[in-house]
Amino acid sequence: MDFKRIILVTLCLALATSLSVAQHNTLTSKEKQEGWKLLFDGETTDGWRGYNKESFPEQGWVVEDGMLSVVEGGGGGDIITNEVFEDYILKLEWRVAKGANGGIFYAALEQPGEAIYWSAPEIQILDNANHPDATRGKNGNRKATSLYDLIPADPQNANPFGEWNEIRIVVENDGAHVEHWMNGEKVVEYERWTDEWYQMLEESKFAPHPEFGAAHRGYIGLQDHGNKVDFRNIKIKELE
Repeated sequence: MDFKRIILVTLCLALATSLSVAQHNTLTSKEKQEGWKLLFDGETTDGWRGYNKESFPEQGWVVEDGMLSVVEGGGGGDIITNEVFEDYILKLEWRVAKGANGGIFYAALEQPGEAIYWSAPEIQILDNANHPDATRGKNGNRKATSLYDLIPADPQNANPFGEWNEIRIVVENDGAHVEHWMNGEKVVEYERWTDEWYQMLEESKFAPHPEFGAAHRGYIGLQDHGNKVDFRNIKIKELE
């Protein structure tokens, strides 16, 4: 291969990579008409800040190659949206490194001195095959896309580490009805503030925290669990 051809191939690969990145973190015309908006533009951390902080963490998180990522070792803490939301559909994609653990929070409150998970229900993010949490908890309720430590995802259809998973979260009826969807299938569905909800909490580690899952409106959060996790295509559509 001559020098000119090497340069041409290199330029083509760079262009293909650039186009691939550009296709992510954008809205289609249809999405715009339907009222979707981006929560991550693929280039900046605009719209996000640290939990119980005024600004975005200076370490532990990076934006590169069109992804918002927790770096291995973390250290920046969990992050939340600047805005609070009540009824909505949230879409995003995630992938994990081998053995990684993470989470997506919703209906989160900010409580000084308290971890975000004492108020916010969490969608588990996990490498099921290589992280010990997959065999802990009860009936698989710590596996990927489960309502963490409460309701197991069924079916359990997470792709392995290194591959992307598509999440959709539906929150409606003033925050009472919640659905978790992964890779095109509904895997969790439940109602908050019912007798069954309160009984489930009474039998869980969240029992000492009456604020858990209590907020109708709250922040959306992403967890820094100290493991490499990538996010992209984070979009939300608020429901009337």
